[in-house]
Amino acid sequence: MTLTPAIHHYDRWVSTPNGRLFTRTWEPDRIRSEVPILLFHDSLGCVDLWRNFPEALCAATRQRVIAYDRLGFGRSDASSTPLPLSFIDDEARGNFAAICHALQVTRFIALGHSVGGCMAVHCAGYYFSQCQGLVTIAAQAFNENRTRQGIEEAKATFQTPEQFAKLVKYHGNKARWVFDAWTDTWLSPEFAAWSLTPALERVRCPTLVLHGEKDEYGSHRQPERIARYTQGPAHCEMLPGIGHVPHREAEAVVVEFIRQFIFRLDD
Repeated sequence: MTLTPAIHHYDRWVSTPNGRLFTRTWEPDRIRSEVPILLFHDSLGCVDLWRNFPEALCAATRQRVIAYDRLGFGRSDASSTPLPLSFIDDEARGNFAAICHALQVTRFIALGHSVGGCMAVHCAGYYFSQCQGLVTIAAQAFNENRTRQGIEEAKATFQTPEQFAKLVKYHGNKARWVFDAWTDTWLSPEFAAWSLTPALERVRCPTLVLHGEKDEYGSHRQPERIARYTQGPAHCEMLPGIGHVPHREAEAVVVEFIRQFIFRLDD
């Protein structure tokens, strides 16, 4: 009988020149590997919206899991400026660098959902000698029609007070900034030609690409491009019947794929 390890979590705020960032770390009572898994949230996400996934991942891998709210999101300080179109590229040298410095992270596994997956790619490539593995979940490799259509539909849905209140619950008075940052960026004509390919070509570590078959923000061409352009070994899994949030829709399945991937890194 395999016993589930006890998981402890603790919170910390990290100071940056632009404001404080909220972090949460999950840690098992007996750590299998000292290399932590760093989580990058999606466009409307935050630490709390990962829900049970970080703890489940921590228990399955017996490794520390660290998540943080980017500036302007969740419990982190508000951003005083609009989100620049370079925000995906900027993450590696901005928020992520500050987190690694403060928490003394020297090696890591990068795991991101949606646009967080794009940021994880940039961090894996920028810190290629320190990144041991990369996992993308429902990430975008380019701005396709399906992406923009999904955002247009979501934009209409969030016009209702009940729907918008869901964002306020997690982002407080920053909710309007969070929502506008998502829709204004991805629907901007200047962002139409955005591509993750240059960043993918800098990735050297093994990569696991997970994507839902029914993802409303990206077709099968997204994960295929991610797997094709990374320079290290890559494995792609299309998850049948799953939409844009696989780690919530099929948590156990996703955790097991990631556990197997991470354990193979030790071989």
